[in-house]
Amino acid sequence: MVFHTLGDSSKKSIVFVHGMLTPWQIWEKTAEVFSKNYYVIIPELDAHTEEEKSTFISVEKEAEKIKEYLLENRDGKVFLLAGLSMGGRISATIAKDSRINIENLVLDGAPLLSMPKLAVEIMKKNYMSIIAKTKKRNSKVIENCKKNFIPEKYLESFFKIADNMKDESIVNIMGSVFGKFDFTEYAGKPRILFMHGSRSNESISKKSACKLKEINPQTQINCYEGYAHAELLCFEEQKWIKEIEKWLEA
Repeated sequence: MVFHTLGDSSKKSIVFVHGMLTPWQIWEKTAEVFSKNYYVIIPELDAHTEEEKSTFISVEKEAEKIKEYLLENRDGKVFLLAGLSMGGRISATIAKDSRINIENLVLDGAPLLSMPKLAVEIMKKNYMSIIAKTKKRNSKVIENCKKNFIPEKYLESFFKIADNMKDESIVNIMGSVFGKFDFTEYAGKPRILFMHGSRSNESISKKSACKLKEINPQTQINCYEGYAHAELLCFEEQKWIKEIEKWLEA
């Protein structure tokens, strides 16, 4: 794991956690905006490191590494922790640790509910196929990626991730991200915003948001009609920024 930072370290901390197969640069514009008033920290998650190969073991391991960094470098204090998709699952896991003082928690499309083993196995095979074909620069797969989850300006970073990605990491990601999540009432009662779209691939996110709100009633749920999983941040970043700024000011 590599940590990228931007802004004045004397200011309050904001942490942005990217999703599966999404490069850390997906947060670049957002980080640029928020670094004017905050110190922005962006982990480059294991199995997504571009300069050297690394292995994703579990959501819990990733959360632990981020927590250790925050405790050592920021006294465990975080003004805003925001995670996209898998990054949302990692962020929701970090928030369980009472040593990390989180004021505001944003989960965008976080999958917090387990899925049937058969469905997970199918996803493993699909992602392995996508990565294998991306390594060969299969034009059809690349066009599909550009259309559905990675803007073209981040394509070279995505290629680096794909080239370094091991099947072991894909297996571990699928098993961990879609395994059991123990919902808990968060210590310190952080403000929580759970964002998700309305398309079919957001059904788990929608159910996760409702379950989280049951345990943490301070959770605000924002559903974006017509949007697919992670689409708002990935393809309309300015709108995503404005949504967060509006929520923080409320």
